[in-house]
Amino acid sequence: MIKILVAVTLLIGSGSLLLNLLPSAQKSGFAKPPSLILVSQARAAQPGDKSPSLAAKEPQKMDKKVLKSKEEWKRQLTAEQYDVTRCGGTERAFSGKYYKHKEEGIYTCVSCGAELFNSKTKYESGSGWPSYWQPIDKYAVNEIDDISYGMVRTEIVCSRCESHLGHVFKDGPQPTGLRYCINSASLDFIAKDKAANKD
Repeated sequence: MIKILVAVTLLIGSGSLLLNLLPSAQKSGFAKPPSLILVSQARAAQPGDKSPSLAAKEPQKMDKKVLKSKEEWKRQLTAEQYDVTRCGGTERAFSGKYYKHKEEGIYTCVSCGAELFNSKTKYESGSGWPSYWQPIDKYAVNEIDDISYGMVRTEIVCSRCESHLGHVFKDGPQPTGLRYCINSASLDFIAKDKAANKD
């Protein structure tokens, strides 16, 4: 019994020493079990990609999270926008205002204004929802495993405010082969001339 207690004490001491030697791991969250880390960076514009650069400026870093209460989101958003972005809802196919939208510009998050997609990557997928083959930059959206409704899918959320946007599928056009299937209700749009003045 004494030997067991000594062994347990040594193990606990070793673990504490390791964490003290790796403070950066604690700060970055790597000390947490990997199973708790559900969100990954979206697959977009990685170094070495041959796909065109979509943002004229440096990639936007989503370091300022937008956090609001349920009541605050309800006051800000319409009933449909709230259902889609905060409850993971899906608008009816072929009904969204940006489904056949062809104007040049930037699609932003309806909840926080973060830039999400460039019109240059929008294409007609025939799915009934606005579709893009790439986010505006690698910081724009995050991916989450979604196993709801008996399906295995990859959910897309805004990396700044975690609004539900839609899903990404591997049946899109080149150069990425991806289809970001997005709800119009989760988007706003800034026309090209206004986007230029904003910069």
